[in-house]
Amino acid sequence: MNLDTLLAKCTETGDLTLDEIAYLLSLQEEKEVAMLLQAADFVRAKECGDDVYIRGLIEFSNVCSRNCCYCGLRRDNRQIRRYRMSPEEIVDVSVKVLQKGIGTVVLQSGEDPWYTAEIMADIIRRIKSKASNAAITLCIGERTYDEYRIMREAGADRYLLRHETANPDLYRELHPDMSFQNRIRCLRDLKSLGYQVGAGSMVGLPSQTVEDMARDVVFLRELDVDMVGIGPFIPHPNTPLGNEQGGSLEMTLKMVAAVRIATRNTLIPATTAIGSIDPDGREKALMAGANVVMPNFTPLQYRVNYEIYPNKRCITEDPGLCYNCIQKRITSIGRTIGKGPGHSFKMAILQED
Repeated sequence: MNLDTLLAKCTETGDLTLDEIAYLLSLQEEKEVAMLLQAADFVRAKECGDDVYIRGLIEFSNVCSRNCCYCGLRRDNRQIRRYRMSPEEIVDVSVKVLQKGIGTVVLQSGEDPWYTAEIMADIIRRIKSKASNAAITLCIGERTYDEYRIMREAGADRYLLRHETANPDLYRELHPDMSFQNRIRCLRDLKSLGYQVGAGSMVGLPSQTVEDMARDVVFLRELDVDMVGIGPFIPHPNTPLGNEQGGSLEMTLKMVAAVRIATRNTLIPATTAIGSIDPDGREKALMAGANVVMPNFTPLQYRVNYEIYPNKRCITEDPGLCYNCIQKRITSIGRTIGKGPGHSFKMAILQED
């Protein structure tokens, strides 16, 4: 393939074939990789502008009923101190985050059945009653259609549910008590209920191929998601994959770039995981097509125990300091801080139509 011709296609339409995406992900030469990342940054500026949207992350429970082979929160990990924040704590921290001028709060947990749809709906309504213009994003795993409906009707705006890999066989290996088909069912249910939906995948999983990652990009484009989370696989010692090699920064950045090019105007976070494998990882992701950051506002006494992977970035830092730091990081690369809730760009297009 001719790289110059392909990159022109990237910036003009992004309508790439599976083979073309795999070719871009296979680039090795430093100059060629830089050209790919620059093309993605061009698309980001063209489709989304220079704003970076800040989301306040609250990890309210590390209890999980699942046994995913890569995750430190997995049910069989006995080396972790479990916690649950009370509904009152969740509402209180959420309101404090939103009062800082942050437009979105992200409520994330393991798949913890204690928090029923009704409990979550009450939390959502209480937050909205004190900050009606704010957006609430949920990241609490697989639920039934009716549970998603109850939370949506209470005022939840967005839902993050990473698919992790679009290869059903690899998915089965990673998730022994789950099914790829049900994951897709959840994503489609969420879309049908009017959530702004986020999916995404890990990079550098054991036995994962470049073709697998290219299929992830195609899957995300076909699902027409509003948000995409891409992060490196970071092995956790208390999991079955603890001795495996982790994903690289370069491949993760290439995936961020490929997703930006293929999905055009999605919201893509510069994930904490990228920052955990490289001190400047989040800035590099922002310059490769990302346009969201999610500083952690989980109270310190809980945050140290939300260990999906080890050596997590900013795990012991004061939330206020994290917020100030991330703002400086954004402006240091010539980007601006987005105002308001930062809803999906796809919504704006629909409203214009």
